[in-house]
Amino acid sequence: MNTIPHLLIARVALPVVVCIASGLSGVADDKPPSADGKTVIPKATLEQLDERLDVTFAQYGDRTLQLDIFRPKDAPEKLPAIVCIHGGGWGKGAKIHHRKVAQALAAEGYVTASIDYRLSGEAKFPAHIHDCKAAVRFLRANAKEFGIDVDHIGAIGHSAGGHLAALLATSGGVAELDGGGGNAEFSSTIQAVVPMGGQTDFMSERNREKSASAAIWQAFLGGSQDEVPETYRLASPLTHLDKNDPPVWLITGEKDDPSTRADSLRQQMDEFGIENGLTIIKDAPHPFTVKQVWFDQMLDAAVPFFNRALKNEQ
Repeated sequence: MNTIPHLLIARVALPVVVCIASGLSGVADDKPPSADGKTVIPKATLEQLDERLDVTFAQYGDRTLQLDIFRPKDAPEKLPAIVCIHGGGWGKGAKIHHRKVAQALAAEGYVTASIDYRLSGEAKFPAHIHDCKAAVRFLRANAKEFGIDVDHIGAIGHSAGGHLAALLATSGGVAELDGGGGNAEFSSTIQAVVPMGGQTDFMSERNREKSASAAIWQAFLGGSQDEVPETYRLASPLTHLDKNDPPVWLITGEKDDPSTRADSLRQQMDEFGIENGLTIIKDAPHPFTVKQVWFDQMLDAAVPFFNRALKNEQ
């Protein structure tokens, strides 16, 4: 595992984090999980958590969206939170696909929420990010019920979820991306983000070429980059980056496309003086969260970052 810190901040404990990633939930027996096997969450870990499943967090007419919440049992009244956003090319997947990430992070002392969002077959961009922001607002609006520190909320996601998590971090205050869904009086900004295997520069030449033939891009954004450039610009996390944005730690597989390392985003963050870093998981492909050894390395990078950014741990 290769880790590249940029303007590394002191270690701090983290608040709520939004998680976006892929991979079905698994539960192990009392035996320790196999490092080379599929990702599972040990039974002993799950027994330490309270869960609330299928909680409605947003409503658009008759359409409702749900999330699953996990929290350590017997924890202090307020904890930071993490929103977990699943992947699937913006057109597939569900909250269960990032449940393992949510459970593993909750065991580290967070309230985590694995969320559903409207997919491309139902609605085009910006519906997806509207739903992610609605989830953050819901957590703030119901912080007392779920024991959340409203000043410390983060997000994590993989692939399409990694893109949405990054966009959630850089687009605070962009009215066009806030959307509806409820709780408009609460902020949708977050304080830390871990994008995993996601795209952060939709205006790149690589993504211009990709969008010309990739059906998932056209279904998500309503056409290619050449056809709808303003939509691509609006959907690009790099477009909205400014000096007020939160720290970012990127995680990607060594065998994934180099664009997931977000060189342009990290360079711009350096210029703004924003803490950032990159972890490259050796030999890992794009879908690295499904294998235990890579999942564990992901946690080894994400947890210390969230602890610094959200819990102010040294």
